[in-house]
Amino acid sequence: MRNSIRVVSLFDGISCGRVALDRAGVAVSSYHAYEIDKYAKAISRYNYPDIVPNGNVLNADFSRFAGYDLVMGGSPCTFWSIAKANREIDKNGIGWTLFMRFVEAVRVIRPRFFFYENVASMPQSIKEYISEELGVEPVLINSALLSAQHRKRLYWTNISGVAQPADKGILLRDILESGVTGREKSYCIDAHYFKGGSKTRLDNQSGKRQMVYEPVREAGAASAVCSPVRVGEFGSGGQGSRVYSVHGKTVSLTANGGGGGGKVGLYKIDLPDGDYAIRKLTVTEAERCQTLPDNYTAFGIDDKGITVKISDTQRYKCVGNGWTVDVIAHILSYIKNFSEVTMCG
Repeated sequence: MRNSIRVVSLFDGISCGRVALDRAGVAVSSYHAYEIDKYAKAISRYNYPDIVPNGNVLNADFSRFAGYDLVMGGSPCTFWSIAKANREIDKNGIGWTLFMRFVEAVRVIRPRFFFYENVASMPQSIKEYISEELGVEPVLINSALLSAQHRKRLYWTNISGVAQPADKGILLRDILESGVTGREKSYCIDAHYFKGGSKTRLDNQSGKRQMVYEPVREAGAASAVCSPVRVGEFGSGGQGSRVYSVHGKTVSLTANGGGGGGKVGLYKIDLPDGDYAIRKLTVTEAERCQTLPDNYTAFGIDDKGITVKISDTQRYKCVGNGWTVDVIAHILSYIKNFSEVTMCG
């Protein structure tokens, strides 16, 4: 019996699945990835030079991977998410076309293990269609159990015995960077802030940019809070203008979003002098919300083999598109040996 597995990853993104395999202690002998975003591919190449890129999943010939051990993936959730106006509710859209590529991979490769991930807010009809195609019911896991992020996702898998992970009690305050300056990353309370306390105006623009925001960590047992705690808002209070406490979870990270808190949310940071400031998460904090290593997305290797620095804009996007690594590692940890599950028919 081999002591390592061969993997095909669809919609691979920044290879969070590979990070999870490492974290779960599952050795990998071959990892083939399908991804089209150039920044995601560059980040994966930098962190895992042995990953074999395969381009667009729509053009894939899966027959060459027959007998591989694991097929995993999560097709883009934007077509089914409750956040999308006029989202798809049947099998006639692009979302279903992309999902069926995963189904074809499973049917052609006939792996011993598979798992598929997507957003929990999808229409009930889509959820039922997916379960019918894959022959299993999904497990709902909230990333809040293993991270500082509130992120409900559905996981369909034939890996047996997957249970809910134990709650680690991690809150946003536990993963904040220390000594973060306001030059690029802070949003100071200004004209419209409600519900969260008195309004503060910092009139000296130079002073605002030089201020260092130190998170205040409170002593005591870990909280059982599993949701974002909203404490205020700016202006009309749209999604990108809502303010949350660091003593709760973050909102679910996304690849897109407008307003001051676009992609990661805005948070009230307590300062040592009793004042406070509002800012979005740093990229490193966003990585920590997905339980990625610090600076995992900082660099990439482009198609010419040159090491490049990845912009914060692309890093936020790639992280938002990724998986919560510790959740995937939890699922993969249930792979005990290669004889547990019969090959998929």
